[in-house]
Amino acid sequence: MYRAIRMGVDTSRSSTDSGAAEPDGSTGSERPDRSGWRRWAMDTRPLRRPAYRRLWSSTAVTAVGSQLTAVAVPKQIYDITGSSAWVGYASLAGLLPLVLFALWGGAIADSTDRRKLLLVTNTGIAVTSLLFWVQAVTRLDSVPVLMVLLALQQAFFGLNSPARSASIARLVPADELPAANALGATVMQTGSVAGPMLAGALIPLVGLPELYLIDALALCVTVWAVLRLPALPPLTRTASRRAGLREVVAGFRYIALHKVLLLSFLADIIAMVLGMPRALFPQLAAETYASWGEGLALGLLFAAVPAGAVVGGLMSGTFSRARRHGLMVIASVAAWGAAVAGAGLSTSLWLAVVFLAVAGVADMVSMVFRGAILLSAATDEMRGRLQGVFTVVVVGGPRVADVLHGTAGSAFGAPAAVAGGGLLVIMAVLVLAFVTPALRRYTI
Repeated sequence: MYRAIRMGVDTSRSSTDSGAAEPDGSTGSERPDRSGWRRWAMDTRPLRRPAYRRLWSSTAVTAVGSQLTAVAVPKQIYDITGSSAWVGYASLAGLLPLVLFALWGGAIADSTDRRKLLLVTNTGIAVTSLLFWVQAVTRLDSVPVLMVLLALQQAFFGLNSPARSASIARLVPADELPAANALGATVMQTGSVAGPMLAGALIPLVGLPELYLIDALALCVTVWAVLRLPALPPLTRTASRRAGLREVVAGFRYIALHKVLLLSFLADIIAMVLGMPRALFPQLAAETYASWGEGLALGLLFAAVPAGAVVGGLMSGTFSRARRHGLMVIASVAAWGAAVAGAGLSTSLWLAVVFLAVAGVADMVSMVFRGAILLSAATDEMRGRLQGVFTVVVVGGPRVADVLHGTAGSAFGAPAAVAGGGLLVIMAVLVLAFVTPALRRYTI
């Protein structure tokens, strides 16, 4: 059982929920001696637990497979229309159902067996990928059909994500939550890098229809892995058996009433809204780093942050055992801002890429401990809804940043906008930390 400094947060958990009794039959958390390179290498303790290992393996397959479809759909739409505008409309068509169903999915995850919900949604994602293959192999060439299928798939993703994230706290003990989050985030970031590269290599060799089929077949592995998870019903009799608007609103009310949770969301919003500079990468590549080759510069800028996040995940042993989770969030968000500011001030492309990679490492650390706070500082009956809100923040924050940074880049130039955004992140998170001490004092 863990301890926590209580800043108005309900941290009560049952013995089953706390990890006193593990899903694989073990008790407590294993703490093997770590020496040499093991002190900084990825912390793999959660993978020793069969239930978590199955969930993680399904996440790994989904991380790569979803990127295959993420590349194939816009490619097919562009091939049909010859218009990038339609590609943008398709992205918007997928955003709304993702947001709505993530919020609703969080309420469902708190009212039913999460394993059953994962089975239904993973099956739905796989079937949707199969339908993508059907429309491609029959050469339907219909943009409305593609947009409907994309919206349907994103709805399933929205329902799936809160249940998947909320289940982690039932599969590993509290002190392994940062390590478990790091493992999951690392495979997701690796998928965001390797998936598009794999898709780019496979499209000329096998074609778009086969790319959809590969994704559909791979997703069958996720269904099998989830099928072997233990049952994950609500732990308490007081858990709501409904999943309507009232339950969704209750999730927001719970966040507002618990300072640590609210502050962890605010820290993420500060980092992403003020400091995510991706909208300025094309302008930087075309103006600041044009001498390096616009295509090369653009590719390196976009790849730097996720590549850095992967490195951070692989080195998660250096930080996953930290107990002051709130302070780790504050420090990592400040480090993110400093690295982004450094990238904006860099006149060398390679130096900017290094700074952005460091920002990716900081983002991984922040992601790990924010996720751990959401899982440890909330009761099990609310975790699904909190993860639904978390999904919305993760999806929506960078899109708001695109608007703000794009506007600032047009007005002040891309380097100034990037550097200014990073500096604003540092100032805002430090103000947040000192004005409201609940987050920086939170520990387990």
